[in-house]
Amino acid sequence: MLLPESMSRIVIVGANSHIDEAIEALYSVNAVHLIDHTVDADEGFNIGNSRPYAPKVAERLLKVRAMEKELGIDKKTKALPITDVEIKSQISSDSVEAVDAEVRSVIDRRNDLNQRITDLNATKRNLEILSELPIDLELYSGYATIDALVGMAGEDPTSALSGIECEIFQGVAKKGDRPVAVFVRKSDRDKAVEALSSVGFNEIALPTGTGSASAALAAVDRDISTAESGLEVVQKELEMLLEKHKSFLKAADEELSIQLEKGELPLRVASSEFTFVIDAWVPASKVEAVKSDLESMVDGIYVEVQETRGRKMAEQEEAEPRFKVPPSNLKNGQVVKEFEYVTKLVATPKYQEIDPSILIAIFFPLFFGLMVGDVGYAIPFIILGAYGLKVAKNKDWRAIATVLFFGGIWAFVFGFFFFGECLGMHFVESAHTLDVESTWQGLLGLDGLPEIFNGLLPHETGVGKLHDVGLLLKMSVYIGIVHLLIGYGCALYNLTIQHGFAHAFKEKGGWLLGFIGIVLLCFGLAMFLIYPDDYSFSDVLPFVGIGLVLIVVEIVMNIKHEGIQAILELPGFIGNILSYTRLAAIGMSKAGMALAFNYIAINMIAMGLGGVAGIIVGGLLFAFLHLMVWTLAILSAGLHGMRLQLVELMNKFYEGGGIEFKPLRIKRKQTIYTEKSTKEV
Repeated sequence: MLLPESMSRIVIVGANSHIDEAIEALYSVNAVHLIDHTVDADEGFNIGNSRPYAPKVAERLLKVRAMEKELGIDKKTKALPITDVEIKSQISSDSVEAVDAEVRSVIDRRNDLNQRITDLNATKRNLEILSELPIDLELYSGYATIDALVGMAGEDPTSALSGIECEIFQGVAKKGDRPVAVFVRKSDRDKAVEALSSVGFNEIALPTGTGSASAALAAVDRDISTAESGLEVVQKELEMLLEKHKSFLKAADEELSIQLEKGELPLRVASSEFTFVIDAWVPASKVEAVKSDLESMVDGIYVEVQETRGRKMAEQEEAEPRFKVPPSNLKNGQVVKEFEYVTKLVATPKYQEIDPSILIAIFFPLFFGLMVGDVGYAIPFIILGAYGLKVAKNKDWRAIATVLFFGGIWAFVFGFFFFGECLGMHFVESAHTLDVESTWQGLLGLDGLPEIFNGLLPHETGVGKLHDVGLLLKMSVYIGIVHLLIGYGCALYNLTIQHGFAHAFKEKGGWLLGFIGIVLLCFGLAMFLIYPDDYSFSDVLPFVGIGLVLIVVEIVMNIKHEGIQAILELPGFIGNILSYTRLAAIGMSKAGMALAFNYIAINMIAMGLGGVAGIIVGGLLFAFLHLMVWTLAILSAGLHGMRLQLVELMNKFYEGGGIEFKPLRIKRKQTIYTEKSTKEV
């Protein structure tokens, strides 16, 4: 579908006493895009209040997520799903609080042990310093008039303390620092600290105790070992709790998130003392079904269709600010839907413009396949892409897998039916085979290959990427002309549905005619200059004449609004077209690399090391070098293929900036829906 789905705006009115049933009904129809109510938008209505159960749900959800974080549960953690009825029953029976108490008790023990180990390690570091000094622990304190300053000094502090009466003890210096203990009168403490600071002294806290520091150090090591053993036990308990509660916690997280979203939905709608009013967008094709379903599911509710929004921009401009922009619901098939990712890299399509996803789905793989054009590279692309589409869930990886799969199919088609090539070598021998080039027919002695490919390939043996350069360049230019014409055609169509054909032709028609004029002019001149023996000037005069007329028309149509740009932009058309020659250039560069690598590897097998060793080394080199070409093909063909879509094609007509259609819906992965229920937890 070229345009996003047509949208209708509805108003849902009901009594506040039925708000919970209305919320459940809105989620069940799975087609209602809510329009957020704004303050003072309607006289007599304010923003509604969250449901009474929402604070309790939020509190429980916070506890569940805290437990998930502590236990290491994330999106990748695999757990068995639980039915929605069962998880609601568990939550309502205070299972969240019970599990939280169980987990919290183990977490608290772990935290206590971690803190104890941290404190013991700090004490150990101090005792390691003290063990270098010949003083028992009880001798560092208990004096009425003397203080002990103990720590590490960068150099001998004796000279720095020469003017102060004190007793100095030093240990063995290690890496420039040495343990130092200075006993000084309390009245001289400040002087001693100032003097010690000049030698880089860092004081440590003195641990309590008696006896030697070495004995205390051994005791601390034992305490650390005991605490670490206890920590291992606690860690195993946490692992057991993870296995025991992961299914419940993931299911509870999902269910509570759903209930919280429902509980806070009134914050997005208008509410008075007795009634609520909900504005929403619904696909026009479903509006009657949605109206019927909502009115049948909720007593006293009334649904009215306000409008079915057209594509004219005037309708949008005349609407109230909150109703101006309808959401864009892209309606594409399963294959094209995978290419929406590329479109949304730029922006979501506006409601009134063509969704370029279908054009990207056609041309992106086609360009990729043309640039690769090799059966040997295509098959791994197809296999890898198919595997990625089967197992990948991440949008980024699925987008890459999509390009590889469909691009690989086109690469196989071009490689087999157009180029007749596999791993840089043609299947059958040709008159233009280079001296250093081999073919699978000659390499493997398969004389029957020409009969198999007879009638399948152009030139009987396939197009040579390094021989038929002119053909490939011309084909690339023609592809570019068609591609760009489609872009200009889409621009004209967008403006036609938005403002009418007269406005569209006035704004874009000149550029379209100018583009066609440049194409005709360049075609005529090229034929005359490149093939003077075949084409006289009179032969190309119609092309040149019509082209010049169209260029003049473009200038006349655009000069008023565009000014000098109406003339300066004309050479840009040529640059746009020539940018498509990269389709041929990348294929030629890949073929050149493959040709050189084949020459190296095959000659190594045939004339290099000789025997089995030569075959093994040459075969490994052959595989490695072609893997390099294969990888570069992904990067070059992928990036340039995307550039031609985003820059050359979409730049001609695509603006984006739409709002993505996001209906109220419940997505369940860890819970299984079993029955319709409005019971809140």
